[in-house]
Amino acid sequence: MDLDPRRLLVLHAIAQSGGLASAARTLGHTRSAVSQQLAALEREVGLPLADRSGGQLELTAAGRLLAVTGECIAQELTLAAQQLITANHQVVRGPVAIGATSWVLARIAVPALRLLARWFPQVEPAFVETGPQDGLRQLRLGELDVLIITDDRDTALPLPPAVHAQALSEDEYRVVVPATWETPADASELSGRPWISAPAHSARGRAFARFASAHGVTPSVEHLAEHLITVRALLAGQLGAAVLPAYLAAQLDQVTVTTLPVTGSQITRTLYRTGHGDTAAAARAAVDALQQAARDHAEAITVAGLGRGDIIVRPLHDPADPAPAAPRRPPAAPAPRDGQQPRAARRPDRA
Repeated sequence: MDLDPRRLLVLHAIAQSGGLASAARTLGHTRSAVSQQLAALEREVGLPLADRSGGQLELTAAGRLLAVTGECIAQELTLAAQQLITANHQVVRGPVAIGATSWVLARIAVPALRLLARWFPQVEPAFVETGPQDGLRQLRLGELDVLIITDDRDTALPLPPAVHAQALSEDEYRVVVPATWETPADASELSGRPWISAPAHSARGRAFARFASAHGVTPSVEHLAEHLITVRALLAGQLGAAVLPAYLAAQLDQVTVTTLPVTGSQITRTLYRTGHGDTAAAARAAVDALQQAARDHAEAITVAGLGRGDIIVRPLHDPADPAPAAPRRPPAAPAPRDGQQPRAARRPDRA
């Protein structure tokens, strides 16, 4: 019997998390990819490894047995990675200053600290509450090593020198209106109404400006709210419409989430200083911990039922990275001559 150890790792993740969707988020895969790996492993062993008859997926006796093997493989891989780091004398150590908004810090700072203490005990993290503009200045001056910012993909901020970026999360925009308003059928119906916007430099401010320009929307009153806790309060008071990321819109009460189109998306970016030495290595370690903490937080929101739908897990492309190359298309077949039937596309020879 020839078993693929990678599929055993997938089975171990399913056993640990209790389901396909949660295993997918843990592994950074899609739910369908995890399901396909499980089905392929069942074909390899010739036995059912999961019982899908009930409302919740449960591993069979054979599945639990192989999941233990997958756990052993995961432990051996972790040990091998630690031994490799030790052999290469790549001990990550030193102070690292991490800047973020209060919204981000309240959700992932403590979990990230715990992960850093476990993964890199010689790293000394210090969090700094700051906004995007001040944070970028501090990053340029070397006062911060890592900065988490909320950005707008279509108008993403340029990076300072010697700084790299990694997209942490991405979400579509939604237009929300107070529940007491009639649901607008068209964006133009929201012109001449009060709006809850954001400062022009912020991601939400840029998204609203783009939406207003595209649809000719002019607010009668424009309330400016930078912090999301203020946005919540103003929306609860039925003071105006707003452009918000979908995850936040889904959590609000007393609002109507419309289907009006808003171009672009909101992204959370982790900016960190690059180079050689302890500081750059500590910054990269902090980025890894922050990413895992953010993923765990998203998982907790989904499990608690605070978000609508499942979290989409996929590799995220940061605007600072080169755009991925589009897949090459085969050349079009020449047009048939008059009276001649078009030829079928030639299939590639099989090996």
